[in-house]
Amino acid sequence: MVEQDTQQHLQTVTDSLESGGTMQIKYLLNGALPAQDVARLLESSPPKERRLLWDLIEQKNEGEILQYLSEDISVQFLKEMDTEQLVAVTEQLESDDLADILQNLPETVVAEVLASMTAQDRSRVESLLSYPEDSAGGLMNTDTITVRPNITIDIAFRFLRRHASLPDMTDSLLVVSRSDRFLGTLPLTKLLVADPDASVREIMETETTVIEADAPASEVAQLFEKMDLVSAPVIDEASGKLLGRITIDDVVDVIRDEAEHSMLSMAGLDDDEDTFAPIMQTSKRRAVWLGINLITAFIASYVIGLFQNTIDQVVALAILMPIVASMGGIAGSQVLTLVIRGIALGHIGAANTRWLLNREIVVGFLNGILWAIVVGALTAYWFDNIEIAYIIAGALIINLLFAALVGTLLPITLKRLGIDPALAGNVILTTVTDVVGFLSFLGLATIFLI
Repeated sequence: MVEQDTQQHLQTVTDSLESGGTMQIKYLLNGALPAQDVARLLESSPPKERRLLWDLIEQKNEGEILQYLSEDISVQFLKEMDTEQLVAVTEQLESDDLADILQNLPETVVAEVLASMTAQDRSRVESLLSYPEDSAGGLMNTDTITVRPNITIDIAFRFLRRHASLPDMTDSLLVVSRSDRFLGTLPLTKLLVADPDASVREIMETETTVIEADAPASEVAQLFEKMDLVSAPVIDEASGKLLGRITIDDVVDVIRDEAEHSMLSMAGLDDDEDTFAPIMQTSKRRAVWLGINLITAFIASYVIGLFQNTIDQVVALAILMPIVASMGGIAGSQVLTLVIRGIALGHIGAANTRWLLNREIVVGFLNGILWAIVVGALTAYWFDNIEIAYIIAGALIINLLFAALVGTLLPITLKRLGIDPALAGNVILTTVTDVVGFLSFLGLATIFLI
């Protein structure tokens, strides 16, 4: 439904641009559509139209829209602004959203923007910028409501009434000591029904899920999913001081970004790849990945070249070679995807790796036997040669076993080496299954036919 609405709005904008009318577009971009939809509309537009649309957006709305744009596109617009414009655009943003935007700008520009802020706001943003973007500290929002444990519920209510509005996603108040050490939470559901004369200490919850500021964003997402959290406090590991909180809307962004990362990395594309990026920019990015794949293709071709005499004498081998390599590639990709998902979810560790490996080898062997029989029978019928049928059947079993072995161990090994399995796994796996497939098929043919 969201995609359909975006396409309808995009068609409306396109028609208005072609007819030269901008009033309807201005109306859509500056109030009729939520900021998220405007961002989606910009991302769905080619560069020239995107530039025209951005120029029609009022400055007061630019900051809110920027936070929903992909990094690639938001940086394009931010780099065109001077410091005064950046300050005006970002002054209404929450600290965590502002920090996300500033992390994409040169240090000199960031320093100028920070210098224009109040001391309190600058301190908040600087604390966020001190943490990596993909950590709990980088995700958190410093806008929190804290109370002391010794005050009464009645005083807590008076304190809340003085706030014009509560921060988004507030489901509890955070209880801290005088030194800002985190002590527990006071859920709003308990606050509403508690005795006004009772103290916060009496009804607060001390068994609370807390997140250390250095925790990876992926672990934060898993924790929210496991504990069904709406928000969670972030603390400094050493001092136990409250630093901020993470809310479910930020975690949803993490989950979405990780899904996009896994999908795009397998094709060698950047997480923030712009669908409508300029030709030269897109060409440069893809050229690197194509070059890497070309190297692996030459490796496979070299293995084939070793058996040129065998292929010259038995032409059927050239026809059947792709079958062995393709079957191994698909089988390995199935295992690789399953294991990468297991690693991402935290399901795979040292305790269960051996069991998983044994299972995949058995599955690979059983599938190898099944398809070896099928392919062998078809080969014998096609070429009327039982020897080639036995050879391709044996090669299939060998390659599917190797595919299971490599598909299981490769992502685990890459993860331990600090390399992203989603980015490097497919290239290595494809190379291994191609080389093993060609080597086993042509090697067996050389032994038994020549």
